[in-house]
Amino acid sequence: MRTVDDTDRRILLAMTENPRATLVSLAQTLGLSRNTVQARLTALEASPALQGYDRRLHAASLGYPLTVFMETQVDQPKLEHVIAQLREIPEVVQVHGLSGLNDILVRCVCRDTDDLYRISKLVLGCEGVIRTDTSLAMGELIPFRLAPVLERDLAG
Repeated sequence: MRTVDDTDRRILLAMTENPRATLVSLAQTLGLSRNTVQARLTALEASPALQGYDRRLHAASLGYPLTVFMETQVDQPKLEHVIAQLREIPEVVQVHGLSGLNDILVRCVCRDTDDLYRISKLVLGCEGVIRTDTSLAMGELIPFRLAPVLERDLAG
């Protein structure tokens, strides 16, 4: 995996502050050439450093105001099969592997409680899922952010 350097961090911070900035304006703001900014962005886009634009979409504005987290236990030999099945459920927006009592954390978006019930049945119906413990997100208190980490690393 490509590791970002200070120039990359500066570009990423500038993009965080103004996501619609052009290459020319980024270059001017950062005191870099347009070619440098373009080459750096191309490299970042080819790596896992820059993720898809859908991460910026707000689920509630798309008609999915409920976010739930399902701590899920799975039959370990069937883990890959469970992941493949979860990938087929559109409302499953993210899955993390865990250490501890539960094996995966499944993040889902739902239209309402009836939709949550339907989605829960789909997750529990996946071959290899043993049990889930579902928590409804009451609100996002600190939105996903990496700018403070980038700022700290630039200062350090």
